[in-house]
Amino acid sequence: MTRLKTLATLAALSALNRKGSLGLILASLVMSTVLLVGLERLRTQVREGFSQSVYGVDLLVGARGSQTQLVLYAIFHLGGAANNIGWDKAQQIMKRPDVAWVIPVSMGDFHRGFPVVATDENYLAHYRHRRGQSLKLAQGRQFQELFEVILGAEVARRLGYHLGDQIVLSHGGGEMARAHDNKPFTVVGVLEPTGSPVDRGLYISLQSMEAIHVDWRGGAPIPGLSIRPEDTRKFNLTPKSVTALLVGLKNRRLVFQAQSQIQNAPGEALSAVLPGVALDLLFQTIGQGEKILFLVSILVTITGLLGLAATILAGLGERRRELAILRSLGASPWDILAIITLESLWLTITGLILGLGILAGLLAFLGPQILVNYGVALEFTGPTQREGLIMGAMVLAGLLAGLGPAIRAYFFSLTDGLSQRV
Repeated sequence: MTRLKTLATLAALSALNRKGSLGLILASLVMSTVLLVGLERLRTQVREGFSQSVYGVDLLVGARGSQTQLVLYAIFHLGGAANNIGWDKAQQIMKRPDVAWVIPVSMGDFHRGFPVVATDENYLAHYRHRRGQSLKLAQGRQFQELFEVILGAEVARRLGYHLGDQIVLSHGGGEMARAHDNKPFTVVGVLEPTGSPVDRGLYISLQSMEAIHVDWRGGAPIPGLSIRPEDTRKFNLTPKSVTALLVGLKNRRLVFQAQSQIQNAPGEALSAVLPGVALDLLFQTIGQGEKILFLVSILVTITGLLGLAATILAGLGERRRELAILRSLGASPWDILAIITLESLWLTITGLILGLGILAGLLAFLGPQILVNYGVALEFTGPTQREGLIMGAMVLAGLLAGLGPAIRAYFFSLTDGLSQRV
């Protein structure tokens, strides 16, 4: 063990002595680590984040259309819904004997780029995230009156809102947004951070959604008509439609039966989506892109390792005297082979450690931005089994990259080294 430690020290010192020529190779190995492990971490956590965001939801019911589009819009607030579900139809589903709970959501409004979700008390009671954790209020209370809003943690943090603040919602997003400036909302609660799309939402009651649109028709305010907030209570604020229903069943084994019955029921055409299945379809769609990116990362790594082998091999001619002196001091041919191999291994492991450090920094810096824009939490946690295999393969490849030059050095004779002209 002492001899191996000595050889490893010699290999490290030799590499440091040639840091100029090996620096670029080390940089390529660092980049390879960031690409390979980072891509795998991104793939794993994006999938986990998407899956955990629909935890406990057995069926997602919406207007007939794309399953993936419905999941992305109703859960992740990405894209848009093709149509809504009539409230009468929604109530029929709520009253089914096999249904344990239903969370209605109605969407379409925004506040400074963040989506507004109209729902009811079931949202806080039954929505789950991250391995079954329930939603909790960090401050304030549940909405109880019209024109009260609960903020997701990221909304409150980014916009600097506190309890009691007044905010104005907008109909639609982007340049076409029209503000409901005559009906401001009061912040009555702020949710605890969840690391899910919930953090990016503003939550109001279904009746509040109807109230801000009583003087609107066809997605635009009625010219010359502006109903005061206190007068909206005189109107029937029962929802006319909702965007989707998040459904939990009493017996999950009957999910396919319930799905078939809802989709084939007479009247309004609906889609009853198993969120996990819809996400699998999404992942299959992007799976080819993932494979291509992973292949490119592997090619970058192979290029770096070939460069490492070529650099060590090219430097052997200049190092013959160094190796010969080691031989004259008692080093065996196997010691020479070990030094060259350990040098390659040392560079690979150093590149791996530096790459992991840079990756941790990138995730710490970009993670909050990704969470805000896409509702997916990226964290630098302990390596997964697959990541461990990737890193192990890189170390093994680095060992093999140094083996070729090491074998050549093994056959250098002592006389050949000492007879060189300098």
